[in-house]
Amino acid sequence: MIERYVWDLRDADETQVAVVGGKGAHLGGLSRIDGVRVPEGFCVTTDAFRQVMAEAPSIDDQLDQLSRLDPDDREAVRRLSAQVRRTIEGIAVPDELAAAITRALGRLGEQAAYAVRSSATAEDLPTASFAGQQDTYLNVMGRTEILRHVSRCWASLFTERAVSYRQRNGIDHRTVRMAVVVQRMAFPQASGVLFTADPVSGNRKVATVDAGFGLGEALVSGLVNPDVFTVRDGEVVAKTIAAKQRAVQALPAGGTQEVAIDAQQQEQPALTDAQVVRLVELGRRIEAHFGRPQDIEWCLVDDGFRIVQSRPITTLFPVPEAGDQENHVYVSVGHQQMMTDAMKPLGLSMWQLTAMVPMHAAGGRLFVDATRRLSSPAGRAALLDVMGKGDPLVRDALETVLDRDDFVPSLPDAVPGRPAAGGAPAPIENDPAVVKELIERSQASVAALERDIRTRTGPELFDFLLEAFDEHKRVLGDPLSVQAIMAGMDATWWLNDKLQEWLGEKNAADTLTLSAPDNITSEMGLALLDVADVIRARPEVVAFLKDVQDEDFLGELAKVAGGVEARDAIEGYLDRYGMRCVGEIDITRPRWSERPTTLVPVLLDNVRNFAPGAAAQRFEEGRRKAQEKEEDVLARLRALPDGDRKADETKRMIDRVRTFIGYREYPKYGIVSRYFVYKQALLAEAERLVAADVLPAKEDVFYLTFQEFHDVVRSHQVDGRLVQQRKDAFRAYQALTPPRVLTSDGEAVTGAYRRDDVPAGALVGLPVSVGTVEGRARVVLDMAEADLEAGDILVTTFTDPSWSPLFVGIAGLVTEVGGLMTHGAVIAREYGLPAVVGVAQATRLIRDGQRIRVHGTDGYVEILP
Repeated sequence: MIERYVWDLRDADETQVAVVGGKGAHLGGLSRIDGVRVPEGFCVTTDAFRQVMAEAPSIDDQLDQLSRLDPDDREAVRRLSAQVRRTIEGIAVPDELAAAITRALGRLGEQAAYAVRSSATAEDLPTASFAGQQDTYLNVMGRTEILRHVSRCWASLFTERAVSYRQRNGIDHRTVRMAVVVQRMAFPQASGVLFTADPVSGNRKVATVDAGFGLGEALVSGLVNPDVFTVRDGEVVAKTIAAKQRAVQALPAGGTQEVAIDAQQQEQPALTDAQVVRLVELGRRIEAHFGRPQDIEWCLVDDGFRIVQSRPITTLFPVPEAGDQENHVYVSVGHQQMMTDAMKPLGLSMWQLTAMVPMHAAGGRLFVDATRRLSSPAGRAALLDVMGKGDPLVRDALETVLDRDDFVPSLPDAVPGRPAAGGAPAPIENDPAVVKELIERSQASVAALERDIRTRTGPELFDFLLEAFDEHKRVLGDPLSVQAIMAGMDATWWLNDKLQEWLGEKNAADTLTLSAPDNITSEMGLALLDVADVIRARPEVVAFLKDVQDEDFLGELAKVAGGVEARDAIEGYLDRYGMRCVGEIDITRPRWSERPTTLVPVLLDNVRNFAPGAAAQRFEEGRRKAQEKEEDVLARLRALPDGDRKADETKRMIDRVRTFIGYREYPKYGIVSRYFVYKQALLAEAERLVAADVLPAKEDVFYLTFQEFHDVVRSHQVDGRLVQQRKDAFRAYQALTPPRVLTSDGEAVTGAYRRDDVPAGALVGLPVSVGTVEGRARVVLDMAEADLEAGDILVTTFTDPSWSPLFVGIAGLVTEVGGLMTHGAVIAREYGLPAVVGVAQATRLIRDGQRIRVHGTDGYVEILP
């Protein structure tokens, strides 16, 4: 019979987290796996916790205060959480509950020793392990002490670290309940942790075992370094045996103590290789049961393993589903698109439907399977060349995988004489009319989309959109457009290679491309300077904007003196660029037109930091520098042997790069323009679903794929549990860092620069825009919170085109993600900003306000004293 307050562990399973908590549910599930031994025990249910909490009305008030605290206010969190714990520990255990616990102890042995362990309902979950957030007490003996430690476990739901963790993960304190697991103590010869996937690389085929003598507390507390065994394919492939001088052991009368290990035993392995392999086999069985890699706590008792805990490893990046058992190598799309944040399901599926190549979703990100390209010599060489020019870290990561001879299959090249698919496009003439024609084509296509979508609703809208996606891809794959893009990029690479060879000058194209025409992204930044000119002349408008918080501020702005002109200028800007936003490849992200307050801090910075007419002045200054650079380069070339030929070739390439390099930014603008039209139509459909009581909120459709959204529109039925699961998963994905390269084994391969030509302590990256600048680092993770002054150096994770308005007011740029031809690099060169991209962990290693020196020519950053 299952009681209300006490359950035998064997009666629980993974579906009963709400009753027995995460740990209890996992232990119950473990006890059902053939061959897995779990110490006997019972669980004090969440009903018991709820009953105890009801005994103290003051708790409600304290939780209200706790929920309002800033998680960074550590002193307030410490003080109030301690108060909550004291309140809970002061509540007497109700008689009915105490009797139920006593009966359970009688069945297991009242005089035995027990482990009393917290088991919260938000613990050991697939999306958040909460490891170490609540408490465990070992070797507890006697009914009175067990009841006291059950109360302490309840109170540990409100430790300082647990409270802060929940607040940072957006979990309401009131929604979490605490169960308590009471298990017979295991007195092990050895104990430790088994990871069924490598927790560092993510490789799912590699298991690691940490082992030490005695109880596992010695390892958890850092008292000793463990032995570490690495296992692959049923074999120990590496091991490190540590000197284990101390251990934690149980005391006969209860509690634990540290003891010294006999000198002769200290450097003996805690497990034999055979025992390690047997333990990993158990781990694989447990992993198969739970369906994902596990972090398992184990004990060795009389040559048999006891499993005392198993939780999912939540830090591993998920692997794309391939549908086969072959090896695959995936390259991150986000690192190419300068948007490595997690995307919501609708955003993922829309990008997949409009992309030119198949893309695979994992961890809220998109990846391209590069295995086939890497398997043939010609495809491999071409891919590595393109990746190396864009992001050397991706190339190095791919080469790291290729160095493992057995991972990527080797296939012959295509049949001789047959053109390779996706080969280099034919060259085009240096004719500015080509760019003009391409822009007009794109504008006409967007205008037709806006016209034709207006009358489409319901299932007809989704059918229309599928046709629109074909047009989207046709425009994106227009051969003339591809030719124009490649012409500008090839000319850039030619100039950099040849001028370094002939003149010894690095990255000369950076200056030669300043103020290139037809660059829609750089024009966007300069256009906001023009808006600032309108605002600067109207003090009342400036004062009004400093206090803006509501997104509908433009209507109120018109009531301020000079506000009509300011409103018209801002609305004109939004008409042209309002479809943009940070992370704009995700259709679910709020656009500037939807959230215009995003632009207000940048506008005010422009008002403060620039004089009137700055936009035209900056553009003209860049054009003049480019012209002077051209004259200088050509004059120096003509002085060389065979100089006239070299100068003539260089002149053709300068003309070519200035004709086409600005267009490099336009296709993305066209994509985002179309995305905004799609989004407006889809949100209107979502609003109709809300009005029909099908959805509680229109934004819920962001957690459905395009096809699922289509199905809901047809059926007027939605699975609310699926939407909630997707929300939980998205929150978990946000905490993950996507790898540049990911294998089907789950290994995240980061790549390295492998350079020895930078000063000690410098942060290495990719040089993308020449020059050296020293200034104050401003670490900005949210464009809307930027507070920049002239001379500041922007340090951030990535910059897509929406960041360009910030570029006009900074002196240099450092990003964690980027390549030579990604948007941030192109605009940095356009504005003449020294820039280094691809600097690993730049936003963590550089503190906001530090002085740094950016070496944009040589590709490194120095942190100054």
